Amino acid sequence: MLWRLFVFYSNLPAPYRAKHILYEEVDMDSGMIGKIEKSKRYAEEPDRIRFEQFHVSFRGSHASHSVSYNDGAWHCTCHYFATRGVCSHTMAMERVLGVMLPMDLATATEPAAAVA
Repeated sequence: MLWRLFVFYSNLPAPYRAKHILYEEVDMDSGMIGKIEKSKRYAEEPDRIRFEQFHVSFRGSHASHSVSYNDGAWHCTCHYFATRGVCSHTMAMERVLGVMLPMDLATATEPAAAVA
């Protein structure tokens, strides 16, 4: 029997939730139901996920920038990052990704006063 499945990522900030509702037709058998339940448990434990590398387009206030993460190192195409090795775009990505980044990196680029 085919059912319409609503996959909802409730851990996303409110403005993005409506954009991330997926509609899929799936054959609902006991195996699929088990996988859905398991996926819900996994989604509630984001510390299971560790990003190793990725690349995103970041729409800043004045221009779009290319932000990447590879083997624990950030890179951004903005001028500020070129001179400081950190910028608002990389710090925003760290906040969005939170526990999915390695622990030593999650607070590495924030000033000491902001971390405390």
